[in-house]
Amino acid sequence: MNAIEVENVTKVFKVLHRETSIKSAAMKRLRLKRPHREEFTALRDISFHVPQGQTVGVIGRNGSGKSTLLTLLARIYKPTSGIIKMHGRVATLLELGAGFHPEFTGLENVFLNGVILGMPREEIEKRLPSIIEFAGLEEFIDTPVKHYSSGMTTRLGFSVAVHLDPDVILVDEVLAVGDAQFQEKCYAKIEEFKKRGATIFFVSHDMKAIERVSDRVLWIDEHTLRADGPTDEVISNYNIRN
Repeated sequence: MNAIEVENVTKVFKVLHRETSIKSAAMKRLRLKRPHREEFTALRDISFHVPQGQTVGVIGRNGSGKSTLLTLLARIYKPTSGIIKMHGRVATLLELGAGFHPEFTGLENVFLNGVILGMPREEIEKRLPSIIEFAGLEEFIDTPVKHYSSGMTTRLGFSVAVHLDPDVILVDEVLAVGDAQFQEKCYAKIEEFKKRGATIFFVSHDMKAIERVSDRVLWIDEHTLRADGPTDEVISNYNIRN
């Protein structure tokens, strides 16, 4: 069974170009001309399937379309054309802590974020000690998040998301957060998910991280799928050409 199905997906963004001076904007308005719009194709005709339980790494240069693909899978954006199907409970480890309320304590934000991610309150209460321990914030859990460092916020966001018991996990560079000890905890959690049969879709510039966790790699190049295959083979070809 496939956990992720992507069929002929294209994403086009419309970019509005505004005038850089008041004079030119006024002249354009007098001539009844509208601001100039251009289209930017972030992804072009992408297709792949990810079987349940597989860990897929995604590589490519900056601006190639990797993060756009991840946001489409997370349903932050809709594709311009094509079909995306996600099966099971999905955890998105993207902008961790972005939904936290700065005036609320870490504890209050755990409940807030957990509910947003679809966890019943009883489930959050059951997993609360593990969430706090994993984040390493026992001493600060009753402190308002506005006093947290960015690393503390990210650790707490990661901890809440990974305790969701997801079927599919979407990861964007977050294994690079925190100190070495916390990073090892993140890798251990990823391995735990793999043993449980979860599907992991992992975008990163860190080739060592990709090699460490991935069964298969997608190479996005110039907004299209350049290669899809075994981890060592695709990374080797990528390194030769970059």
